[in-house]
Amino acid sequence: MIRLEAFERKDFAQLIGWIHDEKLLMNWSGSLFRFPLTEESLDWYLEDTNINGVSSAFVYKVVDDETSAVVGHISLGGVSWKNRSGRISRVLVGDSSARGKGICQQMIKAILKFGFEELKLHRITLGVYTDNVSAIRCYEKAGMITEGISRDTLYYNGQFWSSAEMSMLEEEWQKISLQDTK
Repeated sequence: MIRLEAFERKDFAQLIGWIHDEKLLMNWSGSLFRFPLTEESLDWYLEDTNINGVSSAFVYKVVDDETSAVVGHISLGGVSWKNRSGRISRVLVGDSSARGKGICQQMIKAILKFGFEELKLHRITLGVYTDNVSAIRCYEKAGMITEGISRDTLYYNGQFWSSAEMSMLEEEWQKISLQDTK
């Protein structure tokens, strides 16, 4: 099992170490950051985050409960308090030894639980590049539903990347969380 803890400046070095190439950075953040990722470029990322009822972004490191090791990173941003919606972004299982063990699915379910149960959101979305098949599979296993494909949304290294838009509504979360407690 995992838990979410606030991502802080002291966590920058580890995240930077995980983002070892430009393609991985693009998959993690789209065009939000430039390669190489630096502490200076991450400073603004934490401004005004993680304040319930106020912030429009919640940024977390993912900690393995058994080992207390930080194994990933995830955020819930674009929070609209008026519309009760938010967007999962910057999902990364950074510790390569933790990949393929269901950590991603646990991360998605943890951020969904936070968004729906603590923030009282109605709708949570995410976007994922269509060639990231393992991420799409993870999100589907966590209960996210594909709404559609946006074609050629990013031009990178001489190629266009398309993205899948996925979402979950609060009533869908309630069904999933009931099944998980059985």
